[in-house]
Amino acid sequence: MKQKLHRSAVIDIGSNSVRLVVYEGPPRAPATIFNEKIPAGLGRGLASDGLIAPDDAQRGLRALRRYALLARQMGVKDLQCVATAAVRDASNGPEFMQRAADAGLDLRLLSGQEEAEASAYGVIAAIPDACGIAVDLGGGSLELAEINNGRVGRRASFPLGVLRLPQMRDKGPPHFERSVRRMLRAEGWPGDLKGAHLYLVGGSWRALSRLDLELTKKPLAVLDQHHLHRSALGRLLRAAKRMSVEELQAIPGMASNRAASIGDAAALLSALVHIIDTQDMTVSSSGLREGLLYLALDERTRAQDPLIEAAQFEGRRLSRFSMHGRTLANWIAPLFLEDDPADARIRLAACLLSDVAWSANPDFRSERGAEIGLHGNWRGIDSRGRVMLARALHAGFGGADAEFPAMGDLVTNDELTQAKRWGLAIRLGQRLSGGLEQPLLASALRLADGQIVLELSHGWHDLAGEAVDRRLKTVAQAFGVKWKVQDMPA
Repeated sequence: MKQKLHRSAVIDIGSNSVRLVVYEGPPRAPATIFNEKIPAGLGRGLASDGLIAPDDAQRGLRALRRYALLARQMGVKDLQCVATAAVRDASNGPEFMQRAADAGLDLRLLSGQEEAEASAYGVIAAIPDACGIAVDLGGGSLELAEINNGRVGRRASFPLGVLRLPQMRDKGPPHFERSVRRMLRAEGWPGDLKGAHLYLVGGSWRALSRLDLELTKKPLAVLDQHHLHRSALGRLLRAAKRMSVEELQAIPGMASNRAASIGDAAALLSALVHIIDTQDMTVSSSGLREGLLYLALDERTRAQDPLIEAAQFEGRRLSRFSMHGRTLANWIAPLFLEDDPADARIRLAACLLSDVAWSANPDFRSERGAEIGLHGNWRGIDSRGRVMLARALHAGFGGADAEFPAMGDLVTNDELTQAKRWGLAIRLGQRLSGGLEQPLLASALRLADGQIVLELSHGWHDLAGEAVDRRLKTVAQAFGVKWKVQDMPA
């Protein structure tokens, strides 16, 4: 059955750029289907005369007219249009808003507190168990927000956007850090949040993290939930000082308009780390726009797991027959009773995706499965989780004995072995059932007394056969136990 698709969009009018992002898919985990930005630089002139320059305003308004037209043509049902620091702080901001309204847009001007709240909920949308401080760095401002137990607490906005930092840094690092410290202290930060984990939101932080991925040569260059330890600051500051703008722009995935501000972003992050006295930081690719979508959801939808919702949506979209991933997950679960809840969650995602590569060339199905696990547009999963998911799908699509890409220290060999077992069990279930749900409901798998037992209900004995036996044997070998097929007890 074809899934009903819902399209939503956010037009984000920031100090650096004007952007349209269109989303489609499950409300709790929508995928981006269109993303365009114009570096209008509305906040460029604020430091000098407090105005949005006429040329910048015209460039931004031209982009807004284009985005309004595209959103209508794309069938967007829910469109939010918001403006942040540049329009908020400019003396001619009201004039800009009126001209945006003339373009047919219902523009909402966010206060600093509202901007901080939306960005923080964007972090929560992607990392539900986040606990610490969301730190959103934009062109015109820096927002801090306390996050804990899926809620946003204290919030504050500071005039510390990357467009304002060069002037502040002119007097040297010690003066700059003291200035930042005074601003934060005046608003009561960090207070009892001293030492809190930081969640980094915004294009400038992402650019800085791109640099870190380039310097460390990580085998999986995924920005979302990229971890930065305090010790990384030294190499980032040195690299930002040593490398030219052209060298920075040449880094894969680096936004060209962000390269020039990497040094400023690194200096601000260094100051924040010293002031808050934190040891660890996590990059969040989800921020203001995703937070606005999240805030529009009801409580029941917010409580859904974004990884599971996205995997279920993708699995249903690409499966051959009716979706049966949860049934398959329950079917193989007796083999993995010792998995902790975090790994059981990834195993469920693998089951939900267990039919996504069937249409690929048979020689490349395992590679396709691994690619989906590693590079899928998933939320709520870190690099380790991505590798585990990829290894399960790689094995599930026939790559159990094939070489799997080296992943350095992201996972242990024992973790890869367990993910391979998940994949082999999934592969057995798909072979037994032919990709259908009912055969799984008529059978059971269990691990007991040193052997894996496949039980078949009355009337379903013909499901057994040589192909099933071979795959059952392979699963048993992966566990180092024996196997057998028998009748299910009445």
